[in-house]
Amino acid sequence: MSELSEDKIDIKSMYFDELADYVKESGLPAFRAKQIFSWMHEKYVGDVDSMNNIPKDMRQVIKGNGFTVLKEETRQVSKKDGTIKFLFKLYDGQMIETVFMRYSYGNSICISSQAGCRMGCRFCASTIGGLVRNLSASEMLEQVYAAMRLTGERISNIVIMGTGEPLDNYDNVLRFIRLITDEKGYNLSMRNITMSTCGIVPKIYELAKEKLAITLAISLHAPNDEKRRKLMPIAEKYSIKEILDACKEYFEITGRRISFEYSLVKGQNDSREDALELAGLLKGMNCHVNLIPVNTIEERNFEKGDDNSIQNFKLVLEKNLINVTIRRSVGSDIDAACGQLRRKYSVNI
Repeated sequence: MSELSEDKIDIKSMYFDELADYVKESGLPAFRAKQIFSWMHEKYVGDVDSMNNIPKDMRQVIKGNGFTVLKEETRQVSKKDGTIKFLFKLYDGQMIETVFMRYSYGNSICISSQAGCRMGCRFCASTIGGLVRNLSASEMLEQVYAAMRLTGERISNIVIMGTGEPLDNYDNVLRFIRLITDEKGYNLSMRNITMSTCGIVPKIYELAKEKLAITLAISLHAPNDEKRRKLMPIAEKYSIKEILDACKEYFEITGRRISFEYSLVKGQNDSREDALELAGLLKGMNCHVNLIPVNTIEERNFEKGDDNSIQNFKLVLEKNLINVTIRRSVGSDIDAACGQLRRKYSVNI
């Protein structure tokens, strides 16, 4: 269980049993734990005083012990599709981004798992400046809860695909998933959660043993190791073969289809030859390829290809019996890429 500081316990990151122990140690009857847990995770209140069936003295204890609430620093709203990018301020002044998206099947949210990132992917703004720190489970939960409080709308799908590498913050991300799916709290189905990773192989094997019903998405972005190394420093440590072997075991253990993310960068990985090589790589796997037209980033010299090249890449995969879609572009008139708003705001203050 993470702590916000040396002298403050992170109440919102507690599992129910941990909260029950905390309540007992505070000299309160056991039923108070269920009430407090419900206020935090079922009703997602942002103010301790809203817990009106909890004794005032206990509310004061909760206030003094790290009741995580995120402050909205600013937001951008797309005029095209209503997508909202929130910039939230953490207790120590760090900023994180959260994106709220509306779809026909419900509302989806993309949350950050770290403040900054150390993975160094060349096409990503999140990693510029490196990793500052991991987020606690409560700081991930609060991105979901704060977005619902601010929009007045319920969230049905969560993507852990914002700033940071989730498997580099393994314990806190796992705690977040278990808390957001707890039947005593928000009770979201695990099948409605997607976790994206650049491919930390040992953690993929470790995650498989948890037997979670989430969707694992692998940021592949290249059909071979040589091209991948140019885009993603993690490729120096783990080969594509090692990643695919881990993915195959993940599927064997969990029965969950793997999703491969492939950001199309003009002139780098978007040729017909690249598509054919990717198809050969994934042949026979129970998987899905999500093609992502890359976002232009000022600090990086990468461009998005034209619509024809994107469609042609998709067509090659389909002809080779690979399940593939092109990710719908949302928020294209705001700072759509991960880390852009956070970086722009930090540069300008």
